Amino acid sequence: MTTANIYLNFRGNCEEAFSFYQSVLGGEIPYVSRYKDIPAEDGNSPNLADAQKILHISLPVSNETVLMGSDVVGEHAAGFIEGNNFSISINTGSREKADLIFNGLSKGGKVTMPMNETFWGAYFGMLTDRFGINWMVSFDLKNAKG
Repeated sequence: MTTANIYLNFRGNCEEAFSFYQSVLGGEIPYVSRYKDIPAEDGNSPNLADAQKILHISLPVSNETVLMGSDVVGEHAAGFIEGNNFSISINTGSREKADLIFNGLSKGGKVTMPMNETFWGAYFGMLTDRFGINWMVSFDLKNAKG
């Protein structure tokens, strides 16, 4: 089943924002990942100033809807624009469906992260479509049949 959720980006206050959203919307935050959790690759490690900032957080709002977010850090922070700091996150039931949606949405747009397997266990990519809307497309690899 394909679902759509909102993904919010923040300039260093994601944790504060999600504490506020949780106080208003209720529910439990089942997962928080920080930049310090990124595995070092080729000798690269996250900037120590950003280590405690939020890489990913989620707050289920209903059985079908999850509010997700992260802090924008490093070179990506320069492009942060309040009011345009969100993406629509599409989660699919298959890698093929993820590719179909990603390729369709990216026509005439700009791919910011090609579809690829990630360290968090997803097949994932990001793009901005030709209308300026930011999208994240994901398939949970744990759902892949052996």
